[in-house]
Amino acid sequence: MMLHVPDVLTSDQVCELRSALDGADWGDGRETVGEQGARVKRNRQLPEYSVVGRQLAKTVLMALSRSALFHSAALPLRFVPPLFNRYESGEHYGLHVDGSVRSIPGTGEQLRTDLSCTLFLSHPDDYDGGELEVVDNYGTHEVKLPAGDLVLYPSSSLHQVHPVTRGARVCSFFWLQSMVRDNHQREMLFGLDQSIQSLRTRLGESAETVALTGHYHNLLRLWAEV
Repeated sequence: MMLHVPDVLTSDQVCELRSALDGADWGDGRETVGEQGARVKRNRQLPEYSVVGRQLAKTVLMALSRSALFHSAALPLRFVPPLFNRYESGEHYGLHVDGSVRSIPGTGEQLRTDLSCTLFLSHPDDYDGGELEVVDNYGTHEVKLPAGDLVLYPSSSLHQVHPVTRGARVCSFFWLQSMVRDNHQREMLFGLDQSIQSLRTRLGESAETVALTGHYHNLLRLWAEV
């Protein structure tokens, strides 16, 4: 399941992050991937231990904590702290699949990458190219979202970033391990939760919404790994 999560960051927050990022020291993006990824990756990133990057990562995670839609879809258990990348002057990242396990810097812990996230920090009109292309069982999807919006998709998906031919594409990207490992189960829980929320908004609380909520939590209890 791919999901567009709008308005994760406000316009003021986007401006604050961009101000900090535009003056930051960027490194070679190939430093954070394996041999296969390095062959097709040409971009810049903030180093994993960048002081600026760690401060901005906290801002991103705090904003995500307020997004009910994101939590309904992802059911996050733990995160790799958000990283930041920049593409311009023909930079790109060819077709690849994200690694299945990532280390959490500074903790000695690892997580399974169930879901990948890209949070856009550049306005679409400010750059040409740079589309995120995700390939799944339903075809090929190109994503280029407004600044402050996020796309969530399975980490098992083949994907790439097209060359940027004008301007700069700046994003935050990160991975998470979900409480529910199976993508199909997670999709069903998301659909059920969204239906419950819609019914509650239209009809108010009722015996039916209480019963459906019970089914939701019983399924989550059955499938969750915590």
